[in-house]
Amino acid sequence: MRGTRRRTISNRMVAALEVERDTVFWDRELKGFGVRAYPGGGRVYVAQARGPKGPRRVTVGRHGVLNAEEAKRRAALIIARVKAGEDPAPEPLAAKLAQGPTVADLAARYLEEHVAVRCKPKTARTTRSVVNRHIVSRLGGLALAAVEPRDVLDLHHALSDRPAMANMTVATLSHMYRLAESWGMVADGVNPCGSVTRYPSNRRERFLTDAEFEKLGRVLDEAATSGGASAGAVTAIRLLMLTGCRKNEILSLRWRDVDLDAGELALADAKTGPRAVPLPPSAARLLAALPRKPGNPWVIPGHKPGRHMTDIDDAWQTLRERAGLKDVRLHDLRHSYASRALALGESLPMIGKLLGHSQVETTARYAHLARESVHEAAARIADSIAADVL
Repeated sequence: MRGTRRRTISNRMVAALEVERDTVFWDRELKGFGVRAYPGGGRVYVAQARGPKGPRRVTVGRHGVLNAEEAKRRAALIIARVKAGEDPAPEPLAAKLAQGPTVADLAARYLEEHVAVRCKPKTARTTRSVVNRHIVSRLGGLALAAVEPRDVLDLHHALSDRPAMANMTVATLSHMYRLAESWGMVADGVNPCGSVTRYPSNRRERFLTDAEFEKLGRVLDEAATSGGASAGAVTAIRLLMLTGCRKNEILSLRWRDVDLDAGELALADAKTGPRAVPLPPSAARLLAALPRKPGNPWVIPGHKPGRHMTDIDDAWQTLRERAGLKDVRLHDLRHSYASRALALGESLPMIGKLLGHSQVETTARYAHLARESVHEAAARIADSIAADVL
């Protein structure tokens, strides 16, 4: 991009740069030597000159890998070679810039020392797929210090038909680089992901109405008596509706986690860490009536002895079609729990606590429903007063 001014490029000057968009600052001493600053903090030295074949701009290296003086010396060589019509990066220099651990090296360490140790099985499977299928396959052979923001932008664009996957891939790569800094694999400030603008996230929201809850309740009653879904699947879906829990939190629930006297579920391995879930009387009665399989510790037992049920998606497909709710996902039952809580006047902080959110921003997605509830309450109050005074 076009630079806005000329300055004497030094380590102090480069470290102090703050920009709102990609900007190139040119050196006032060496014409054609500059530094490109990215909003995310990345700094890349560049060299530009006009030769017999036209203008050329070449990346010299990253700030942190190179200091300003070394970058200026290399830029002077590159500028002279471009003007002479020669290859701007002779083989020894290109080899030197490519030295160091590769993206594939970092990926292997990331999967072994971080993902395998700190991530839950489902998250680990997803992350391994993202790293191997998208990051290593495209960037694996590049040295960490040689990956340009342009490379990450191209990777992001290549997945533009799957925007959520594109955003996840860049976020994963950025996290890998942050860990690479702490592991000493790259210098601080080398992360090339800061200039990528993520695709908009179109979160789908679907909330069951009172009438739809009634339809689903009737279908669950029919399935419990006449078939169409296993008793375990029906119980799991009812518990999802009554507690607002996540699917895996219910399917992996053990009897030792259920305290009917205290009215509480003790989830030791929830998504956001251990948490206690209030057990409403309706859910407690449902659990109290469940038969227990000898030798099986799970509330929702699976088909294999000693195992819990792992999949209720097929059962849900059948039940939601019977209820005329073809666009409703299982996770929408959790959203509907939050929606009903707001309609009954519960606050966003309370709903966040009930749902086990670790961040306020997660619960804030329901803020528009809270506003709707306030407007509805205001209308009811005004209508009541209007009946007396108008």
